Amino acid sequence: MSIAEVTNVTEYEELARQKLPKMVYDYYASGAEDQWTLKENRSAFERIRFRPRILIDVTKVDLSTNVLGFNISMPIMVAPTAMQRMAHPEGELATARAVAKAGTIMTLSSWATSSVEEVASVGPGIRFFQLYVYKDRNVVAQLVRRAERAGFKAIALTVDTPRLGRREADIKNKFVLPSHLTLANFEGLDLGKMDKTADSGLASYVAGQIDRSLTWKDVKWLQTITSLPILVKGVITAEDTELAVQHGAAGIIVSNHGARQLDYVSATISALEEVVQAARGRLPVFLDGGVRRGTDVLKALALGASGVFIGRPVVFGLATDGQKGVENVLQMLRSEFELAMALAGCTKVSDIKRCHIQTEAERIHSKL
Repeated sequence: MSIAEVTNVTEYEELARQKLPKMVYDYYASGAEDQWTLKENRSAFERIRFRPRILIDVTKVDLSTNVLGFNISMPIMVAPTAMQRMAHPEGELATARAVAKAGTIMTLSSWATSSVEEVASVGPGIRFFQLYVYKDRNVVAQLVRRAERAGFKAIALTVDTPRLGRREADIKNKFVLPSHLTLANFEGLDLGKMDKTADSGLASYVAGQIDRSLTWKDVKWLQTITSLPILVKGVITAEDTELAVQHGAAGIIVSNHGARQLDYVSATISALEEVVQAARGRLPVFLDGGVRRGTDVLKALALGASGVFIGRPVVFGLATDGQKGVENVLQMLRSEFELAMALAGCTKVSDIKRCHIQTEAERIHSKL
């Protein structure tokens, strides 16, 4: 299949697989251990059915929405994915241009191969910064200050990674960051206890410096060093939703880290409603994981999400065709979502309600 023949975002994955070195493709594509959750992130969407409403004037369908006070063109945003220059020489810079052009939000991984300053230099755009908390809090403070100075608008604090999950493809491939690349956000930092080692050694060393003792009190601490809103990324239970509210989170991203951490956790779309109900409208809830179709976006919003973040499709679009590939991925999802809204009888995002879908549990219950 050629680029010209691509008709949906999933098809970019096969083109990326053909193009990328095996070690790089496997790093992006694989999940933890048995990869059950990786498959479930997709298949759980397939078990949700629509209840479309008919004879509604859908001449005009408005996809625009507001996230943390920012007006964006659609409730489809870009999740943080590490080391994008492994996929394409322009890496995160190409992604940033494509996302700004689409009028939505990009989240930059702190393990990016382009720095916050480089990403800011491509031009205006709404950008969030994904953060891991390191043992050396001085390093964290420097990263946050740099993101603020570069005009980033929120911090997405990843909380499901006190240790890295076991990704067996990476173990088999002896994954390392290619020697010509570096984790650009750590260049020029006073790394203190984080002694910089050669080339890809930095990547493994930085991963080893994630603070395993991270707790809710650190979310409070983060609020003392930045005025940026803090999204807690990696919540999948009602209990942790309540704690996120209590500790002043500005929002929650229901995420299982793309199924790369603990295997056999629920798909994010399956965990979403529990989190939404526990949040009780006190803060917005977003979702990442497994979104590959406009219909997936509609299902997530019907279950109460304020928006979704997409990860792997962006990287595979980038690997296949650079900035244009990312633009196409976003445009395809936008077009599919717009059509799904129209066919479900929704003319604006606020029209999408719980009554537009039926879950598997509801279907079983209705038969009893």
